[in-house]
Amino acid sequence: MDLRIFTEPQQGAAYDDLLRVARAAEDAGFDAFFRSDHYLAMGEANGLPGPTDAWVTLGALARETTTIRLGTLMTAATFRLPGPLGVAVAQVDQMSGGRVELGLGTGWYEAEHRAYGIPFPSTSERFGMLAEQLEILTGSWLTPVGVPYTHHGEHYTFADSPGLPKPLQTPYPPIIVGGNGARRTPQLAATYATEFNMPFAGLDDLVAGRERVDDACRERGRDPATLGRSTAQVVCTGKDDAEVARRAAAIGRAPDELRANGLAGTPAEVVDKLGAFREEAGLQRVYLQILDLSDLDHLELVASAIAPQV
Repeated sequence: MDLRIFTEPQQGAAYDDLLRVARAAEDAGFDAFFRSDHYLAMGEANGLPGPTDAWVTLGALARETTTIRLGTLMTAATFRLPGPLGVAVAQVDQMSGGRVELGLGTGWYEAEHRAYGIPFPSTSERFGMLAEQLEILTGSWLTPVGVPYTHHGEHYTFADSPGLPKPLQTPYPPIIVGGNGARRTPQLAATYATEFNMPFAGLDDLVAGRERVDDACRERGRDPATLGRSTAQVVCTGKDDAEVARRAAAIGRAPDELRANGLAGTPAEVVDKLGAFREEAGLQRVYLQILDLSDLDHLELVASAIAPQV
């Protein structure tokens, strides 16, 4: 099972904080460093010193790391037009030597849209935008160099676009579609995605989600085995209960709540839960949400005591 590090910098992190965690994750042997794509802190966090742009961050990390893969969970379709987004993703893919992955979703956090002047259409419109963006990105990247790309849709129109630049990865970087929706999300994942991600879900929901996505793949004539499966889960582990409690307190959570709703406890407890995710829900990958970016010893413990067992 691949273990990836996933950060939420809108809660309060500067670029240097993210660089330190990305380098630590790379040195520890994690498969990838991912970040959220948000502009406003959530809950009680003050968000200081302020948000960092996801694709600006990944472009910089592309030049300051060498092996770890880089991506977003999830870039919001409301944040960027598909043309400029395609340029950014392809450029960062080139800058990284082909290490970029694109998680793309509808966008959901209405408050951050208001705070930063971003239109927030209805749920139906946002799903329509997401579907078109997925069609445009894959279509323009697949269009051969020298052949114009044209698209006339409900939300976007492309007229004789050069469809450049092309990503370094072929046919294009892995695309992650995810969420807990019962119908439209599985359909989009089955149609466009390399990987389906069901974030912060329990085992029963992960099993049900796998079945829905399997059905959506079959409806489209796709072998369900060709679509990767993953989840994102908050992680809080320690060598003993006292260390677990200390790390839980640092992120404002209770150990028992984290055990129920995430990956928490001793390394043995976390390994057991990951094993159930793999065996019963068919997951191949887990994004470990790290909320205390100052605790690099936490990453080392996961890398040494958990990763070798899964």
